Amino acid sequence: MESCNVELIFDHIGHFGRFQIVLYLICAYQSLSCGIHYLSSVFLSIIPEHACKPPGMVRKAVFHNVTAWRLEDILALRSPEHKDHIMVELQDGEIWELTRCSRTWRENTSHLGYEYSGYKHDSPCSDGYVYDQSKWRNSAVRNFNLVCDQKWYARMIQPLIIFGVMLGSITFSYLSDRFGRRMALWCTSIGVFFFGIASLFIFDYLSFMITRFFLVMASSGYFVVVFVYVMEIIGKKSRTWASIHLNTFFAIGAMLVALASYLLKTWWLYQIILCIVTTPFILCCWMLPETPFWLLSEGRYKEAQGTVDTMAVWNKSSSCDLVELLSLDVSRSHNKSPHSIRKHRLADLFHNLDVAKMTLIVWLDWFTANLGYYMFGKEVIRRKENEPLYLLLVGAMEIPAYICLCIWLKRVGRRKTMLLFLLVSSLTCMLHMVMPSDYKTAKRMVALLVKSVISSVFAFIYLYTAELYPTTVRCLAVGSSNMVSHVASIFIPFTSHFSKVWIFLPQILFGILAILSGLLSLKLPETQDTPMKSTWETTEQQVPENKDSLGEGPPDIFERWDSSRALSFAERWGLSRASPDAEKWGSGRVPPDAGKWGAGIAPPVTERGASGRASLEDESGGSGRAPPEDKSGGSGRAPPKKNTEMENEIENMEVSNLGDSDGDK
Repeated sequence: MESCNVELIFDHIGHFGRFQIVLYLICAYQSLSCGIHYLSSVFLSIIPEHACKPPGMVRKAVFHNVTAWRLEDILALRSPEHKDHIMVELQDGEIWELTRCSRTWRENTSHLGYEYSGYKHDSPCSDGYVYDQSKWRNSAVRNFNLVCDQKWYARMIQPLIIFGVMLGSITFSYLSDRFGRRMALWCTSIGVFFFGIASLFIFDYLSFMITRFFLVMASSGYFVVVFVYVMEIIGKKSRTWASIHLNTFFAIGAMLVALASYLLKTWWLYQIILCIVTTPFILCCWMLPETPFWLLSEGRYKEAQGTVDTMAVWNKSSSCDLVELLSLDVSRSHNKSPHSIRKHRLADLFHNLDVAKMTLIVWLDWFTANLGYYMFGKEVIRRKENEPLYLLLVGAMEIPAYICLCIWLKRVGRRKTMLLFLLVSSLTCMLHMVMPSDYKTAKRMVALLVKSVISSVFAFIYLYTAELYPTTVRCLAVGSSNMVSHVASIFIPFTSHFSKVWIFLPQILFGILAILSGLLSLKLPETQDTPMKSTWETTEQQVPENKDSLGEGPPDIFERWDSSRALSFAERWGLSRASPDAEKWGSGRVPPDAGKWGAGIAPPVTERGASGRASLEDESGGSGRAPPEDKSGGSGRAPPKKNTEMENEIENMEVSNLGDSDGDK
């Protein structure tokens, strides 16, 4: 039977050698583009301050007690709370009252004040609009005039982006499990490059929406697949920090968007710079090999052996024979037909009750994390959405949070981390509620703290989800969880309506969900320092093992000592996992008077009885092993090697079981 511990490969070729370093840097660089394209769509949908354009050149503009020679200067000073009109005097002497979506002509041209009782005539904004250019000189909203009666088109940008993220997560995660990680990475990378370039040549709103939809769809799919790819290409010793810091590169990409939006005020130049940044990945993405985890799960042993050999050459380490190391059934790969290929479906995440419970808890954790991330992210940047440098600071706060998370995960298990971080976010959310509204800066800092904690949960939950599921559906599990989490993004715009019912209702909802999901996370298996699973059978064994860790019994000795030496030692003792009809003989022992010996080894000739073991009172000191041969003769066999600590544990276990059996007699 195939060994489930594929992690043994990295003990031979290295956990994070030169080959893995090169692959990791390639994948991490492309993760920048995910943050870039994801956040840039948010900037492009911002509606700047605007006013109806007058039918001529402006000579003077007046807004309350502020006078300027340019209408744009007045708009830079006006905030969304100001509802009053702007008075302008044109070069031909006409006076107009300008609002955001209408304009009014005054018959009397001698009076420029706000108080006017003469004849007025309203007219539509047939000449277009004037926009505030202090922060954006060009944007999608301005290019397509998505304001006033066309404002709903601008509001459709963000929901469409969310739908693209959801669809990309589930689609490319399915393709990754079905056709391989490398194929999915190629498809998403080409999609990011192609639609990123196409976004530079859009001339209408429909083209803009189509290119943006497929761009974020490819970006979302890439980030899900590359996370699983990195976890499967890097060994257990370096896997945690390597996977967590993929989110660091995502945050850096978001920071680059904020910096570019501050330095580059022109939209098309801004888009060109962001697309050029992601171009080099296309030149080297062909170097990405398929992961041994996926190849072995599909029975493609020769390709897996080739990948392992290549990694060993790059890392200057010794390769290994996968057939011997993992006890592979070579006939499986030859007998595999198209009809025998397992179809990967979303229903596999619910194929029995225990797995269904695990999936629902994981989905709830993702939903809660995403809800808190965007709820408090919106709170942090409230009334500052047009200040890119402030967003740069907000993104930079996530990087030290990820560093602290890596240090924390070395000492604390996955379940306790999930519980603690969600409880902390819930408590700080309560603190944010009870703080007086006058303390705006303090409330914003608390919201920033909650966002940093939730960002850590978001980074960590990718890792935890990938560790919980086997190779066959690992990417689908992460992708479906990411899709479910973005359902929370749909509810974020409605939180303002919830606040009208009760101002604290959104925060209370998040606080309750955080406590509930944190407590339910204790029912998930613990995956710290455990090998990633390859099959559903080994995944389902995780739950009993974790229950044992809570006090119901010790784990199976063979699960903790999976090596060739364990096999040879078990043969020497006649130990093996018992068949279903031999339960009464305990830990895999067979009846002493049986004609068949459990391990398939003929019983040695001995004067101490028919049990095949030396007497417990012999010279071996009660260990149950034959005494070493003296130099004068004997059986001609070499003295046995000194037992390891694990071998002594097996012997003690066997001696104890033998004593219990004798006592029963």
